[in-house]
Amino acid sequence: MAADNEIVTTRLLKAPRELVFRAFTDPAQVGLWWGPAGFTITTHEMRVAVGSCWRFMMHGPDGVNYPNRIDYREVVEPERLVYDLGDDDDTKPNSFHIVVTFEAQGEHTLLTMRAIFENAAIRNQVAIAANAIEGGNQTVDRLEAHLAVLQGTSGEQDFFITRVFDAPRALLWKAWTEPGHIARWWGPNGISNPVCEMDLRPGGAYRLVMRTPDGTDYPISGEVREVVAPGLLVMTLDCAEHPAAWHEMVRAGSGRSGANPAGVMVQTVRFEERGQQTRVSISTRFESVPLREAMVKMGMNEGWSQSLDRLALHLQQVT
Repeated sequence: MAADNEIVTTRLLKAPRELVFRAFTDPAQVGLWWGPAGFTITTHEMRVAVGSCWRFMMHGPDGVNYPNRIDYREVVEPERLVYDLGDDDDTKPNSFHIVVTFEAQGEHTLLTMRAIFENAAIRNQVAIAANAIEGGNQTVDRLEAHLAVLQGTSGEQDFFITRVFDAPRALLWKAWTEPGHIARWWGPNGISNPVCEMDLRPGGAYRLVMRTPDGTDYPISGEVREVVAPGLLVMTLDCAEHPAAWHEMVRAGSGRSGANPAGVMVQTVRFEERGQQTRVSISTRFESVPLREAMVKMGMNEGWSQSLDRLALHLQQVT
């Protein structure tokens, strides 16, 4: 029940409470979903602790920028966040107070976001002028979609795999982004990588050549879309240069004549600290369902498992 000076947004999310809480507090994640549809953000600093803050710029779809600052008043993992939200200007008072609760309901989470204003008049002004109610609903829609990607439940066109490594996050980041490391572990068993080039910046290009034991080369290239070191890496993968025989296998594997053998994939890799360990989550979005079906039938899951086994061995060797 909302008081006359409150705006309350609530949603039952199909994700465990710990995962939802991390989505709110991990700088590598929050920028992927925060804000209404069409908005993006740039984080200047973020430390989720009592007395600390999150400073960020919201970029509207019309090109207008909105400086924001959140000051944390209460942090109880994974149950509750309390903070003040306002303009990123120390000379201006915070606009309103927000209480976010995360209530476990089995494997799901009841999320409640309660925005509390000084009085009902200010609440109504914000609700109308800023379209705050619809904006809150759209933000939670984006959170819901983000959680689905994390769990590999976002639809037929996604593939998801995760692994926990006994190594610090900074080392995992280097292993995934520095050519000298990548060349030593990328690909299933028996694969070597004679070409490994990486321009690690948004819009930068990369190229790998995977060579099988019989000498066949499988080039992979793409574009780096997002880099948030050491927590997030988003890249496209394009196998258009693969040999014709591979293209035929994709068509055969899909069982559909319309399968695109040169389809583009978007790969999102997240690196999460877990004490002395690091959890790596890899989510791949295919441009078509037939391409996903073909890759899965051709052994994508086993291929990734072997690659991650090789990565674990490489980490042991370098440490």
